[in-house]
Amino acid sequence: MKKTFELSAPIDLSPSTGEYPRMDARKLLLTITLPLYVIDQITKWWIVLNFPLPSIYSDLNRKIVVIEDVFNIIRVHNTGVAFGMGNGTAWAPFVFLTIPIIALTVITLMWKKGVFTSWQGKGAFALLLTGILGNLTDRLTQGFALEHLKDESFWTRLMNGYVVDFLDVILPWYGSWPTFNVADSCICVAAVLLIVTAWKDESKANPKSA
Repeated sequence: MKKTFELSAPIDLSPSTGEYPRMDARKLLLTITLPLYVIDQITKWWIVLNFPLPSIYSDLNRKIVVIEDVFNIIRVHNTGVAFGMGNGTAWAPFVFLTIPIIALTVITLMWKKGVFTSWQGKGAFALLLTGILGNLTDRLTQGFALEHLKDESFWTRLMNGYVVDFLDVILPWYGSWPTFNVADSCICVAAVLLIVTAWKDESKANPKSA
């Protein structure tokens, strides 16, 4: 007697719902978050190991010109956040070590409550984790790689952690855009995906206005 096996129902990719019920957190972490996190860290450590310490007082800072007057690779230490806010302040190391931990906790709770249901939302979740973990790793480790602090206390070296930025883009109507990295890029893409998600949710709630 032949046994028959019933195939499980296919994943519903209906555009009407936009939900991917089987795309669990582990799959997102393995396929999106982890690979991009590894790329982020490899590129940053390559910069640290191959570029001298940046100095605002020196013209000898290394720069790799990828596209003349458009795109360069440089080394920048950012102890603040986007656009250099808080950079160089005494309070920045403590505050910007605490905020990512709070953000990770909030995002995890939002996932467990089912906030990220559409593919855009799930993608944003994975990219936000990449961005936050990538820059948090910098703040926790880079201070210990500074040679001039090797004899300092653990706390001093931790508080001298910084985010490695290296992508330097020059916009014709703006000038040099604030230097960024792979983790920053992930956060920006996640923000766009969240805006799209919010717009789609608004369209569903008010179909006449869409």
